[in-house]
Amino acid sequence: MPDTQLQPWEIIREFIANKNAQELVDYLDNLPPGDTARAFSRLGEEECNRVLLLLEPEDAADIIEEMADAQGADIIEDLPIDEAASIIEEMESDRRADILAELDEDDAEAILRQMDPEEAKDARDLLKHNPDTAGGIMVTEFFAYPEDATVATVQSDLHKRSEQQSDSGVQYVYVESSRHALLGVLRLRDLFFAPLNTPIKSIMIANPIFVFTNTTLEELDDIFERYPFWGLPVVDESGVLQGVVRQADVVEAWGEQQGRTLLRFGGIVFGEEFRNMPLFERSSRRLSWLFLNMLLSMLAASVVLGHQETINRLFILVFFMPIVCNMSGCSGNQAVAVSIRELTLGIIKPEDYWHVWVKEVQIGFINGTILGTTLGLVASFFSKDATVVGLVVGGAFALNTLVAVSLGGLIPLALRKLKIDPALGAPPMLTTLTDMCGFFLVLGFARIAISVGLV
Repeated sequence: MPDTQLQPWEIIREFIANKNAQELVDYLDNLPPGDTARAFSRLGEEECNRVLLLLEPEDAADIIEEMADAQGADIIEDLPIDEAASIIEEMESDRRADILAELDEDDAEAILRQMDPEEAKDARDLLKHNPDTAGGIMVTEFFAYPEDATVATVQSDLHKRSEQQSDSGVQYVYVESSRHALLGVLRLRDLFFAPLNTPIKSIMIANPIFVFTNTTLEELDDIFERYPFWGLPVVDESGVLQGVVRQADVVEAWGEQQGRTLLRFGGIVFGEEFRNMPLFERSSRRLSWLFLNMLLSMLAASVVLGHQETINRLFILVFFMPIVCNMSGCSGNQAVAVSIRELTLGIIKPEDYWHVWVKEVQIGFINGTILGTTLGLVASFFSKDATVVGLVVGGAFALNTLVAVSLGGLIPLALRKLKIDPALGAPPMLTTLTDMCGFFLVLGFARIAISVGLV
């Protein structure tokens, strides 16, 4: 019996040391999914390997499926190829493809060559789809029968494959034509209560709602909000049944997509990162992005070099310039967030730039005026040239806010038009441009005030 005072990863280490596989399985089965991922993040690389090698492939697959794809892939790639292949074969088709997609291409191919040929082909087919489409998150474990089959035939086949049925959590079976095109959906309860000699075509739901393999995640989320089914059939362009996309998987994929967007806003742009990943790998991923931002920051700061005389005359502006740039940047980032969200939901498209700009200018004018007036009044208390400094700082702030919200609203549209991820490109572009504009406005207004003799 494990010591309840110990942390989960400490208990797992005890099981590893004692090579007690059955107790380890029992303990992990009762561990909440979040705690499983947390525990493995505290274990070393060798310890993770020993845990998985101690378990049966099916049990190891259950553990990996409870983790984020990137975390599971990091653990899998350190295993011997044959062991990794055995574990991945036991996963559901969609998770298997997700894990393989996270691996290096050579590692993934080596694992696929060790897998059962049919399972490997299925995985390769799924990997061809964009991960944020129905084809990328569908499962290929489903039950489909020809239209001339009877209830007795289907019931008998389902009984023979009862283990597969319980694993996949199936609630529907599908009716196909002779060329495997989707004809209808048959609910299990209708199948159970129908007379045995009834053709399934006569009790199926004809012309069911379906999605295509290239249906986007955003469209899937919208469909499931309107039709709260357990799952929907996925077909190709010819109407041939390819798989089933489950509502739970769409919710999970949507959450992961939002998480990736949040990471990109924070500058984690080369895939997911966890703190149990190799130190130098994490460092290099971050440094490449930080170096780019450093160069952009230097470009923005270069505006100051051309206004040295102005700064010498009104040194107090050095205090207010970062405030003007930072607060304007905050307003711009709010506009970026709204544009990305509306693009994701399909509320706006890249060609809606005029609509977006008008809406953002309105709110930018109100907020810029209020905040600019406030900051201008504060600035007037810090200088003997109170009126001039207040007008320079307040006016620059208000105008830079208009620029920031305009850029924040429009940059994501332009990037989407160029097929660049807005969450990746918008923040650094916005920061650089609003900083340059903020410095230029503050110092430019001050230079004008000096040149006309107001200071």
